[in-house]
Amino acid sequence: MDAQLLPYRAMARNNAWANHRLLTACEGLSQAEFTAPRTGFFPSLRATLNHILVIDRFYVDAMEGGTLGPAAFADPEPCATVAALRAAQAAVDARLMAVVDGLHAAGLARIVSVHRGSRIQHERMDRLLLHLFQHDIHHRGQAHAMLSGTGVAPPQLDEFYASEEAPLRAGEFAALGWTEEEVWRGMA
Repeated sequence: MDAQLLPYRAMARNNAWANHRLLTACEGLSQAEFTAPRTGFFPSLRATLNHILVIDRFYVDAMEGGTLGPAAFADPEPCATVAALRAAQAAVDARLMAVVDGLHAAGLARIVSVHRGSRIQHERMDRLLLHLFQHDIHHRGQAHAMLSGTGVAPPQLDEFYASEEAPLRAGEFAALGWTEEEVWRGMA
């Protein structure tokens, strides 16, 4: 594997891992707690977490060469329950990992067409990936703060692959269907 791709592979999996942790914690909420008004950019955990999903679908589709564009925003909360959201987020996380896994070093410079309705934005793949990772981190942080106001303890989301902590995440990685070795492809 090209060393240039390693950070993007790691970030795609970290993104999926953080989504998994956060949505697993949210499964401890009642539906009323999940939809309750909360302070944040979006007015509830459901709205915030659905926003992450919708934006992921928008950008991953563009990275795959699709033309979904603004249709991605037709329903800002497509998943009414945590269970539905968890399944939908896992699916788009798998798509994002497949996009990154399919890249080669030159692919990071590939221009992606992002359909914005009245115009098409042209952006490098590496910049689009970094934007998407930052977007998701930002809104997961808001959801984490919202979860702090419930009886469910928010999960730690600021872990990032310290090598000596691999045994601590092995169970979660197994639940997600990958291993430490797969993330680092022999570079662990």
